Amino acid sequence: QVQMVESGGGSVQAGGSLRLSCRTSGLIFEDYVLGWFRQTPGKEREGVACISQFGDTFYYGDSVQGRLRIIRTNREDSLYLQIDDLKPEDTAMYYCAAVSPGIYGGGWCPSPRASTYTYWGQGTQVTVSS
Repeated sequence: QVQMVESGGGSVQAGGSLRLSCRTSGLIFEDYVLGWFRQTPGKEREGVACISQFGDTFYYGDSVQGRLRIIRTNREDSLYLQIDDLKPEDTAMYYCAAVSPGIYGGGWCPSPRASTYTYWGQGTQVTVSS
């Protein structure tokens, strides 16, 4: 059974930083492309970052360009999201997700649609106050 568990969220002031973590089990970690999404009530889940299987291809959403860094450590089956210069509009539930490249036919980051991804964590809340 595949499990993905996020941690590291919290309440911070604008301008601060957070490092979100995602531990996985039940899948061959290096076989999957990984992504981070975020969602606020009443809105669609937004893809903010993606990293290819071996960390050589990245995607970052326009709204977070320059402030996020996605990192994967294949030997630890772990995924991270470093968020700097946090803004109130970054307040959301953050989710990690995984997809096999065979699902969409490539090893690069797919289009940042939630429907593309197969496995999901339960989320970790990030709240940024001004």
